[in-house]
Amino acid sequence: MVNSQADADPRALIDQRPMSAFQWTVVAIMVGLNALDGFDVLSISFASPGITEEWGIDRGALGIVLSMELVGMAIGSLFLGGIADRIGRRRTILACLVVMAAGMFLAATATGILTLCLWRVLTGLGIGGMLAATNAAVAEAANARWRSFCVVLMATGYPVGAVAGGSIASQLLAVYDWRSVFVFGGCVTALFIPLVWWRAAESVAFDTYRRGPNALARINRTLARMGHPLIAQLPALREASKSSMRELFGPGMASKTALLTIAYLAHIMTFYFILKWIPKLVVDMGYDASSAGSVLVFANVGGACGALLLGVLTAKVRLAWLAIGAMVLSTAFVTYFGQGQSDLTGLSTVAAVAGFFTNAGVVALYGLIAQTFPTRVRASATGFIIGIGRGGSAAAPALAGFLFAAGYGLPLVALLMGLGSSIAAIMLFVLWRKSIDVEVAA
Repeated sequence: MVNSQADADPRALIDQRPMSAFQWTVVAIMVGLNALDGFDVLSISFASPGITEEWGIDRGALGIVLSMELVGMAIGSLFLGGIADRIGRRRTILACLVVMAAGMFLAATATGILTLCLWRVLTGLGIGGMLAATNAAVAEAANARWRSFCVVLMATGYPVGAVAGGSIASQLLAVYDWRSVFVFGGCVTALFIPLVWWRAAESVAFDTYRRGPNALARINRTLARMGHPLIAQLPALREASKSSMRELFGPGMASKTALLTIAYLAHIMTFYFILKWIPKLVVDMGYDASSAGSVLVFANVGGACGALLLGVLTAKVRLAWLAIGAMVLSTAFVTYFGQGQSDLTGLSTVAAVAGFFTNAGVVALYGLIAQTFPTRVRASATGFIIGIGRGGSAAAPALAGFLFAAGYGLPLVALLMGLGSSIAAIMLFVLWRKSIDVEVAA
């Protein structure tokens, strides 16, 4: 079936028509890819007690090791996000999966801190580039009605991957050493390469904007797989081609880019403090490594619940307000986690609640980024914000490590690290006020 209107825009067809099974399949694959992010990033946390015991490193050195894939993610997000706006979401994702799998397998061969740090940077490089591409791919696969929900659902994959991977990692650590965690992660990552190749088509919005040889045929093949009408010709290209990074800091976008970048950076520092340090803190309280892993799993169960609830609420409540509320409560419960608990059950419960609000804030930010920026710069914007945010947040585990090494107790360290979420809430409130001012002026 061909839509013969000369000005038919395939992006409008996708926006207006119901979501098909194929579109939900693409969203599901992106959820799975984000689950890889959840496991790959936290694999070093699951492995950290074993690494500390085998190599005899202190908290300060461990904090640096815990930060390395965040450095890689910053580089990957900044540079590969822009590539996704030039060569496509699908190609970028496939290349990043290859890099991620290689980094995980090589981490299992590490014989010292230097080589482990190198392979964690490589893994982070792939994760960072993939995150920028998947956020754009989900936003462009969904219709207008379900777009915010699908982006939030995609981000839910992170804690789900951490929960599933953490449960498996705990079983692996009960039998094998810490290297088994990375081998498992590499195998699962490699399995996604043929799945993406087979079922994840290139974004119609990307092909419509970038054009290129046989663009119309590619778009129609994807529309057919979605069960949507085909188009007779490409619509007129109304968006001028510019440098993506220059446009992000041009009129109309500069303040949005700055506010969302600061918000993501501040909140993600709180987020990674909790997720990176839980295993080591629990072991230091006298529990074994498998128990530490279970507390981290509870934190991510809470994170998954927070993301899912936030996704449901997007249909009723403005996303910016959900994000602000989650971040205020994130500060409160990260601070409360720092007060300590008398038993493992109490630790697990507080970790779950803290995970609920910290992850809800993260997934809300992904949704806000997808809402704020148009197709032509969406991956670049996502990559820039995630790159700066995660690059800066690489300091979070290291900073906490140095504070501990300097003699500060957990209550004060948790309070200081939890304030990042409050700073993020302030930035989003300013962004919301600016959007209201624009609407009033219009």
